[in-house]
Amino acid sequence: MAPTAQYRVDQDGVAVITLENPPVNALHPAVLKGLFDNLREAHEDPRVKAVVVTGAGKNFSAGFDINQFQSAPKGGGIDNNINDAICAVLEAGPKPTVAAIQGVALGGGLEVAMGCNARVAAPGSRLGLPELQLGIIPGFGGTQRLPRLVGLQKAIEMMLTSQPVKDSAALKAGLVDAVVPAGELMAAAKQRALDIASGKLPRQLTLLRTDKLEPFGEAIAIIEFARAQSAKRARHLNHPQLCLDAIQEGVAHGGVAGLKKEGEAFAAAAALDTHKALVHIFFATRSTKKVRGVTDAGLKPRRIKRVAVLGGGLMGSGIATALVLAEVEVLLKEVNQQFLDAGLNRIKSNLASRVKKGKMSQATADAAVSKVQGTLDYNSFGSVDMVVEAVIEDVGLKQRIFADLEAACPPHAILATNTSTIDIDLVGAKLKPASRERLLGAHFFSPAHIMPLLEIVRTQQTGKQVNRLAHPMFTARQVVDRLEMYGQ
Repeated sequence: MAPTAQYRVDQDGVAVITLENPPVNALHPAVLKGLFDNLREAHEDPRVKAVVVTGAGKNFSAGFDINQFQSAPKGGGIDNNINDAICAVLEAGPKPTVAAIQGVALGGGLEVAMGCNARVAAPGSRLGLPELQLGIIPGFGGTQRLPRLVGLQKAIEMMLTSQPVKDSAALKAGLVDAVVPAGELMAAAKQRALDIASGKLPRQLTLLRTDKLEPFGEAIAIIEFARAQSAKRARHLNHPQLCLDAIQEGVAHGGVAGLKKEGEAFAAAAALDTHKALVHIFFATRSTKKVRGVTDAGLKPRRIKRVAVLGGGLMGSGIATALVLAEVEVLLKEVNQQFLDAGLNRIKSNLASRVKKGKMSQATADAAVSKVQGTLDYNSFGSVDMVVEAVIEDVGLKQRIFADLEAACPPHAILATNTSTIDIDLVGAKLKPASRERLLGAHFFSPAHIMPLLEIVRTQQTGKQVNRLAHPMFTARQVVDRLEMYGQ
C-alpha cells in the first residue's frame, strides 16, 4: 500500500483525515502531501464544519519517515514549507482541527498533533519528541509548541532526553485535552471538534499561547541550566544546543520567530556528522532483526527466562545488571564468597546509580535485585536457558569452564563467552560436537548495562537455533528480546 492520507466527510459534518503508512504511519512525503491537500479540501468543502486527524490501525504516527534521511541527505527534505503548511491549514485554517491519538504519536507525528487545535488520546498512547536520538532536532514546530502546551521545564526534559510520556502524564501536563476509552476515541474527538466549531469550546492556536510559559527571567534561567547540563552530559555534541537555541528564540521573540530559528537549527543539525552517524546506527540496528537463513527459516522462538553469568567482576556484574533490567532472572557464579559478595554489591551499586539519576524508582531497583541469585557451584545450572562466561582471558580456564557447563546445563542452553581476544572455537575445543552447535561469543562493551553495543560472534558450528543471536549489533538493554533461541 502506497503511503497516503485518506479523506472522508461524515454525516455530522466532520471531515476525518487518516494518516496511512503501515505499520506506524510514518510521515512519508506522500503522507504529508495528502494531509495538507485534504486539509485544504476540507476548508473549502461547505459540508465540513470541523476536522479530525487520526492514524490508521493501532497508531497515530511514529514520526517522519526515517528512510528519507538516507534517500535525501541533509534532513530528508524537511524545510520551512512544512511548518508553513502546518500553521496555515492545520492550526489556523478556517475550520478547527482535533487530533485523535492512539498508540504512538512520536516526533513529527506528535508535532502534527500539536499543530491541531486540540488533542484527544486513548489509554496506552505514548507521546514524545525523540529526534535528538538521530542527531537532529524537532523540525515541524515541536521546539515551539511543546513548551507552550506543557511548560518550558517539562518540554526541555522531553526533548533532551527523547523520553515519551504516557497518556495519563500527557493529560496531567496539558499535552492532551482528554483521555477516553479506545472505543470512544473517534466520537470524542469529533464532538470536541464540533464544540470548537460552534464556539462551545475555545479554539487554541498553540503557537500563539503563552499561558504555560514561565516568566521570561525564569525561562532563560531554565534554558541556561539545560545548556550547562547538556554540555556536561553530552560533551562535544552540538545538536542539543541547537535545539535550545530554537527554544530560546521562541521564548524571547515569539513562536513565529522561533519557527524560523527552528528551521535554521534543524538544517545545521542535519549537516553534522553526528546526524549521519546516528542514522547509520539506527538502520544498522534495525537490520539485525532480519538475518538471512535464520529469521526467515520459520523457526519457533523460545524466550530466555534465566541466565547464568560466570564472573562477578566489572564486566560480569554489568552483564548481570543489563539482564535484570530486562527482567531476566540471573544466576551469578563466583569462585569464593568474597568475590561473590563483591559481584552482588556491584549489581546493587549499578542499580542504585540509576535510582540516584532518576532513571528508575527504588521499588523497581529492589525488584531487579531480587532477580539475582548468587552461587559458588553448578548445582542450580540445570534451570538456565543461557550462560555468559565473563572470567579472565585464560584459554585453559575457559576450556575447563565450558566442559563443566556442558555437563551442568540443560541441552538447550546457549553457551556464550564474553571473550574479546580468544578464538571462540578454541574456547569450545573440548566440547562435544553437539554442544558446539550452541556455542557463540557474546561480547559486551563495558559498562555492559550502559553501553548499547553487543557483538554476537558465531562459529562455523553454531546451529540455526542460536544463529539469531549471531548478528553483529544488538542493544544490551534489549538483550532478552534479541537473545531468542529457536527450537528444531
